[in-house]
Amino acid sequence: MTEQPASRTMAGDIGAHGLDAQTGLPSGHETHHGRPASWVVTTVVVVGFIIGGIALCVGPSWVVFWIGAGIVVLGGIIGAAVHIFDDWY
Repeated sequence: MTEQPASRTMAGDIGAHGLDAQTGLPSGHETHHGRPASWVVTTVVVVGFIIGGIALCVGPSWVVFWIGAGIVVLGGIIGAAVHIFDDWY
């Protein structure tokens, strides 16, 4: 039987970045994907959900709920207009 390295030991030179250098994983911090317009659209949709959710909890206040729902729909329309789905890498 061939000799195998004991546990907690690595065979060969793994270099300064360890196994990342061998597997091709980046050693630095990856940036977030997407354009600023996509982040704005996402923020608009999230704000709409928050407004609608708060409206349901405090009443329910249906007028405020539908305003929140309208903001979500508006965010979706803006997202389609700026091609938000093209940001998927």
